[in-house]
Amino acid sequence: MRFWRGGDLFRCLVERFASFSGISRVQPKVLVRDEKAFASHRNDMRLLQSYRGATHIVKVWEPNEYSQLAANEYFCLKVAEKCGLDVPHFALAENADALVIDRFDLRPDGTYRCFEDFCVLNAKRTDQKYSGSYETSIPKRFQQFANSPHVYADLEKFFTLIALNCALRNGDAHLKNFGIVYDDVLGEARLAPVYDLVTTAVYLPKDSMALTLNGSTRWPAAKELQRLGETRIGGTPSQIKNILGLIAEAIHSTSAKRRSYMKEHPDFAEIGERMLQE
Repeated sequence: MRFWRGGDLFRCLVERFASFSGISRVQPKVLVRDEKAFASHRNDMRLLQSYRGATHIVKVWEPNEYSQLAANEYFCLKVAEKCGLDVPHFALAENADALVIDRFDLRPDGTYRCFEDFCVLNAKRTDQKYSGSYETSIPKRFQQFANSPHVYADLEKFFTLIALNCALRNGDAHLKNFGIVYDDVLGEARLAPVYDLVTTAVYLPKDSMALTLNGSTRWPAAKELQRLGETRIGGTPSQIKNILGLIAEAIHSTSAKRRSYMKEHPDFAEIGERMLQE
């Protein structure tokens, strides 16, 4: 895929794919299809002309609003990978105009797995996505819907992701940015892979958490995260401490790569430096 600058890229994608792209949210993004992946379905025009053929999400950014947002998310997802979290395959355009992410709900045969976000699981409307707490709105609901022998492993991943959002200063970790995936309504449900992970504080210096922790949206100290992991996830003190240490190491190792990228891409230098400060 050829990439254009900012708005030109988005207009090109909209012209080609908007008729079957059903994705939402504030950041400009479009569902697109890898034609090679669907070569065996070329005789099925219903598939090729519908959103159900979509294989990837392409995210772009508006220079005057959220500069270098694609590279911002790219490095945040790299940290998540280092933490051992499930992250869909993703790639940054050479000029950082866009971030391309594989759909994590796509089966090999082209059909889709079921997905529900925690806004739905908490019976809330979209405009209530910032209403809730990290203690109950996700871990408690997840245990109610999981129906899986891997509940604790997924709860541990959830805790890792919450702590990571705090460390990266992502103030947009609301209820719609967590979800579950499943194949059958009565079958096993697992925590969905990581998505929409950015350092929002570089654009909103006074940003805070999207949901509450201990009744507050201020960024928590390590001891508060330790308490969350022990009381709500059921981890031992050593297990939670190790997770927090893993996050710190992941951020440190990714920061070196980010600095190298900043030298090669001066346009990202300012945002990259602010991300490092956060």
